[in-house]
Amino acid sequence: MGKYEPLGDFLREQRTQEVPLTFGEIERITGAKLPPRAQHHRAWWSNNPSNNVMTKVWLDAGFESTQVDMSARKLVFRRMTHVGRSADKAPPPVKRGERHPIFGALKDVTFIPPGVDLTEPADPEWGKVYEE
Repeated sequence: MGKYEPLGDFLREQRTQEVPLTFGEIERITGAKLPPRAQHHRAWWSNNPSNNVMTKVWLDAGFESTQVDMSARKLVFRRMTHVGRSADKAPPPVKRGERHPIFGALKDVTFIPPGVDLTEPADPEWGKVYEE
């Protein structure tokens, strides 16, 4: 059991959508001091699963970090609608000949107004480079 596992257990026991905690409360829950980077670098609290060991713990518990306030030393863990996947729980690969599950997810999201030429350079001066 890792030193941050008690945080994951604590979050799983919560019944609310949001769990506000101070850095001190997290240290009491885990029984371990937060590393200096957690105290001074907001990026340490990002939801990137490869960020640090503790990040994987809260993601695997079904929560994401939000409203990180470094000066007040507090943040909110918000319950995710879907549990984040860590690298060892990656979805199975798509079989040859099958479409990916998100195929078409962005259909009808893009609108191009009539009369817009997508091949026209955004910067006419730059377009002249190719004409010369």
